[in-house]
Amino acid sequence: MTDYSKIVYACIFVFLAVCTYKDLTVQTTADKQIPITKVGLNANIGPTLKFMYCYSCGYRKAFEEYAQLIRQKYPDISVSGANYDPPGLHMLIARGLGVLKIMIIIAVVSGVNIFPKLGMETPQFWVWCSNHKVWSCMMIFFMSNALEGHFISTGAFEIALNDIPIWSKLETGRIPQPPELFHILDNHLHLEDLSDIKPGFPK
Repeated sequence: MTDYSKIVYACIFVFLAVCTYKDLTVQTTADKQIPITKVGLNANIGPTLKFMYCYSCGYRKAFEEYAQLIRQKYPDISVSGANYDPPGLHMLIARGLGVLKIMIIIAVVSGVNIFPKLGMETPQFWVWCSNHKVWSCMMIFFMSNALEGHFISTGAFEIALNDIPIWSKLETGRIPQPPELFHILDNHLHLEDLSDIKPGFPK
């Protein structure tokens, strides 16, 4: 029975470790985690539209839907999307929580008790964690993930045409409706066409 319990704990630890590793690396490998959608036959020809959005907020689906709509209406526009990184301090706190989460889970699974070594009495919550390793590891994992999500969540859905901002959810508090975005794009593209026709026309 003891061997079976060790196998169960080991499997749970491996699963949580893999999930935590993915959480810690999602920001540093945002370009790999979030596919870039290209619209048009040649990305170097025509206007470029870039979406910077909050990946942890679930805005990836919204980006993909907008990319598809733009593909149909503006086949010459090149569209790309990437994660909008939170401020540096928030990112540092989130990663610190991720590392601390792994260390606590390792301590719970291995049965290490550092409190006596620090000259402290073992708290009751640690005794409970030691007696209920599976539940405590799951609880630590999900509570830490919730805190990490709070720090890396920006709520951003920023749109730029040719590196010129045309919409910001951080400023407006909402994502644009498709007709709104199409109207903005039409106006900007029309102005660019006029500037090409009339030299010196203000952009």
